[in-house]
Amino acid sequence: MLNNINIQWRQLRWPLVISAGLLMPLSLNTPAISQSAVEIAQKPVANLIKSRRLWNQQNIRNYRYTLSNSCFCAPAARGPVIITVKNGIATSITTTTGEPVSNPEFFERYKTIPKLFNVIADAIARKADRIDVQYNRKLGYPTQISIDYSFQQADEELFLTIENFQAL
Repeated sequence: MLNNINIQWRQLRWPLVISAGLLMPLSLNTPAISQSAVEIAQKPVANLIKSRRLWNQQNIRNYRYTLSNSCFCAPAARGPVIITVKNGIATSITTTTGEPVSNPEFFERYKTIPKLFNVIADAIARKADRIDVQYNRKLGYPTQISIDYSFQQADEELFLTIENFQAL
């Protein structure tokens, strides 16, 4: 009988080892899987509120930044462009060579820092499938915005980069 058990164990050993090897990577994802959908959804909201509050505390009304839009869109809508804001209102949108952009309406949604916060808030309200935002730790403005509104739809993603920020 003991001999039969040894034979059965040897026959099952490799399938068990292979199964364990296949299941092990799944166990590495336990922390992410264990987070509730509510916890995951609250993170972008909390970060937005905290960063918008930090930005508002700075009371910066005159500034300039470079915006790049890595979208599936017309090249003229991608930039990079330099946006200048005075008294909270965009006063110019130029190319990096200093020429006015030919289609400023392409940048209407992104032409001030508060408008960028609105883009993020809109994605949260629309329950976008993925929202990844990086913020400047000192001033609170977004430095990178990546939104995938629907995993099921192609080419509707939004990828914005905000750099070279200068208070004027």
